[in-house]
Amino acid sequence: MLQNLGLDTDLHDRMVRSVDRQFHEAVLSQKNRPEGMSYFDGVIRSAHGERVKELIDSKAKGGKVAGTFCIYVPEEIAMAVNVIPIPLCGGTNVSVPYAEKFFPRDICPLVKSTLGMAFSNTCPYAPIKDVAVGETTCDAKKKTWEVLSGKVRFHVMDVPHRKNGMARDAWLKEIKAFADQMESISNKKVTADRLNGTIRILNQKRAALQEFSALRIADPPPISGVDALVVYQGMLIDEPVRFTKNLNGLNAELRERVEKHVSPFQGRPKRILVSGCPSVAGNWKLHHLIESSGAAVVSDETCTGSRYFQHLVEDSQDGIEGMIQAIADRYLKINCSCFTPNEERIQDIQHMAESARVDGVVQYILQYCHTYNIEAIRVESALKKMGIPQIKIETDYSSEDTGQLSTRIEAFLEQIGQKSD
Repeated sequence: MLQNLGLDTDLHDRMVRSVDRQFHEAVLSQKNRPEGMSYFDGVIRSAHGERVKELIDSKAKGGKVAGTFCIYVPEEIAMAVNVIPIPLCGGTNVSVPYAEKFFPRDICPLVKSTLGMAFSNTCPYAPIKDVAVGETTCDAKKKTWEVLSGKVRFHVMDVPHRKNGMARDAWLKEIKAFADQMESISNKKVTADRLNGTIRILNQKRAALQEFSALRIADPPPISGVDALVVYQGMLIDEPVRFTKNLNGLNAELRERVEKHVSPFQGRPKRILVSGCPSVAGNWKLHHLIESSGAAVVSDETCTGSRYFQHLVEDSQDGIEGMIQAIADRYLKINCSCFTPNEERIQDIQHMAESARVDGVVQYILQYCHTYNIEAIRVESALKKMGIPQIKIETDYSSEDTGQLSTRIEAFLEQIGQKSD
């Protein structure tokens, strides 16, 4: 199948083996995991196999595929015209050198990993996508789209950087332009019935994720932060109805574990909130380091975390216009660090830290991500007022700094322990 797609299969196999080794080390080596995690393990491990075949089969029946890079892309609209959104983001360091042949070294590792998979001809989604959808959440992405737009069919969504009335009006126009693009590639119209149906599908998915998020903050936690991250990574890849069904099953198991005080952790580990940049599939580095040091990640304020499912689309609207407006309103509530001022994100972090009863916060900053790195100053100040310790971890996808990061994280956890005493 991959050969038929024109991929460099030898290089692709080496890349998959590298990621699989990391998956075994960080994920599968854990003890006392919920049985329901076996499904989500499969979602990650089949991302370059069975999931690719599903997309090919859908295209054979007239469906289309949209490659995405961000959670601002309104899935409801794409699905309403039989377009499957699939993330193209890379979470592996193996592909980075292929991007650095063309792009500067000093840019975001997520961008480099993604581009490296495209340039090395190892991304199975690239040859089957009908359109790529970028957005303007950071400078590295904005300028990258200029380079890529001449090579593939590309649609850019201009995410406003303020949340006033003018920004909302502009964002609504972007949502409508996206709908026009989806109709164009699918040769189908967005109808009220279809859009209402996809809104309900994705609201059910987000509601299941909200319950999952609430269950994992129990004391003791019924599931590890690494496993929670696997679920969150899977939510971006998997078919939504199937994902929701299996997540509801996992939630039922977690409710039972909470009642019986079953946990993968011994004693009472320090409870950690991870806040900041996303950890897309292939990247379990930070969560693994934190939990290998004896703590538990109980909450994630990231795009591979609460930002994806925090808000539902208001589903009481009648007619296309009302539903499109509701979708626009919902997606503008996502609190990326690209916004200024950004009081909403600070409030989210404070609320999550309080509700999850965390002992500390780890601010996760991908190298050269200036917006999260600078906003970390305000986050630290807000947490200090609450008496919650924090540490900023700035890193990439490589393993070269794992020893140093482990030392810093262990020292941070020791500091928390002394404070508690």
